[in-house]
Amino acid sequence: MREEEFFRKERERLVRQLEEEGILKDPHVKRALLKVPREEFVLPEYRRYAYVDRPLPILAGQTISAPHMCCIMCQALELKPGHKVLEVGTGSGYHAALCAEIVAPENSEKKGHVYTIEIVPELVKFAMENLKRAGYLDRVTVVHGDGTKGLPEYAPYDRILVTAAGPDVPPPLIEQLKEGGKLVMPIGPPYGLQILVLVEKDKNGKCRYRNLGGCLFVSLRGEYGWK
Repeated sequence: MREEEFFRKERERLVRQLEEEGILKDPHVKRALLKVPREEFVLPEYRRYAYVDRPLPILAGQTISAPHMCCIMCQALELKPGHKVLEVGTGSGYHAALCAEIVAPENSEKKGHVYTIEIVPELVKFAMENLKRAGYLDRVTVVHGDGTKGLPEYAPYDRILVTAAGPDVPPPLIEQLKEGGKLVMPIGPPYGLQILVLVEKDKNGKCRYRNLGGCLFVSLRGEYGWK
């Protein structure tokens, strides 16, 4: 079996698994999971495990999130074509590619965009190479910097996702979230009990917080992260 065919079947198997487990429900997220080649976002030695539903090591002691967690976060955000998205913690670039596939699909007149910020220079380079190879650099802008401060130059954002656990939602991210927008982020101590939180900002600027359940992420670094 050719490698391309092998990975296509693996993507289909993973999607069936997530549907059978009751995790995957959104057709937009399903299409993205079937389209984005996760094998292009992992290290070569883990390529054959790209569609095992678990985190995998990347560079600088970081990980690529398990597919089920990417699915949960994308669905919680209710991403739609045309949305402007901010991601804090680019990592390998895989989650940014999934978001881009939803908010800026090739066949849609509504073209959203994903801005993703990464504090580790090594990962900025890694993610950009992966996104370029997979064909998403036209829909994803990768920036090196402290993501806990957001990216005010492109604000406000329809949706914000944070892929590392911090002590609380950074105030700059709340400020940069559009009224009517949604933010999802893990909150909790390093290697301790963490919860995935959904923040919904109403038209008056008031935020409502919802607990989406337990999770385990790497630690958020930066001014509003863990010291």
